[in-house]
Amino acid sequence: MQRGTYHPPPAHSPPLHHPVPQHVSTVPMMRSPPPPQGAYNGSPYAGQMGGQPQQQGGGGPFAPAFGGFMNDQTAQIGLQFGQKAAMAGQEYMEQSLNRYVSIPALKHYFNVSTPYVLRKLLLVLFPWRHKPWSREQRPSTASQDPNAPNNAYSYYFLPPRDDLNSPDMYIPVMAFVTYILLFTLLAGLRGAFHPEVMGLTATAAFAVVAIEILGLKFGTYILSISNDSQLLDLVAYSGYKFVGVIVTLVLASIINRGQGTGGWAGWTIFTYTFLANAFFLLRSLKYVLLPDSSSATPAGGMQTVARSQRNRRTQFLFLYSYVVQFVFMWVLSRQDGGSGKAVGVKV
Repeated sequence: MQRGTYHPPPAHSPPLHHPVPQHVSTVPMMRSPPPPQGAYNGSPYAGQMGGQPQQQGGGGPFAPAFGGFMNDQTAQIGLQFGQKAAMAGQEYMEQSLNRYVSIPALKHYFNVSTPYVLRKLLLVLFPWRHKPWSREQRPSTASQDPNAPNNAYSYYFLPPRDDLNSPDMYIPVMAFVTYILLFTLLAGLRGAFHPEVMGLTATAAFAVVAIEILGLKFGTYILSISNDSQLLDLVAYSGYKFVGVIVTLVLASIINRGQGTGGWAGWTIFTYTFLANAFFLLRSLKYVLLPDSSSATPAGGMQTVARSQRNRRTQFLFLYSYVVQFVFMWVLSRQDGGSGKAVGVKV
């Protein structure tokens, strides 16, 4: 008996086949019923509200409830009471603030324009050839000065945007904030920045301004110098020094390559800005502290004074414009690039 030829099994097993289901079940397609006629008003959920038509001005299923709340008389009374309470609080705040500072007078100092700001900055830095220095006045009307009796012999000073010699508070306030930010930036560029630098700089600058204003107020009281807007004028004039201090800090830092305001360059720039600011204050305050008979006006801000009183006022004006300003500007502009000392405070 002869055997057949032996064939070895294949090297690879045959491929697997997954079972194929013999009975295929089909799922019926579910479709929503069409919405009723007239219930679809542009909202896909209008049909789910039971076919109820939306109220006019409604924004959803809760709109009628809120609309009813707003139409309720109790709600209206509550809103009116809240409005009256807010108005009463605002009036109380204005009356309390007007006890110390006149809001209309304060708005007068911020009535500036862009050309005025540019010209005023040039005047503070280059005051040598400017003329005249007296402030302009105009007769007031009922709309401009309603408290004036019969508007007879009543004058008012022009706002800063109309008079270059008028003091403003926009430049001093902006210069004050710029000085704090600039001083902090320069401290960071020198590697002497600390979280306390900005707070210490702002505190020192505010202290300088407060001490200066208190000294000026005491001096005007001793010399019997009275003016309706005297305090605001002094605040405005005391803030112009920050313009010269900013220029000193920037130019000295550029020339000294961030090493502070020392050296011959820093002292040269500081000397010029100090003299410019002192000359500006001397000329600007002369018509307030040293009036004469030829400059007397019905406004009451310039009156004739005795010779002895005039001499004392001249000495006070010179002391304030040169000695006091030199000390305060030196304190504000002093920087030490190596140790991080600034404004007389070690940081």
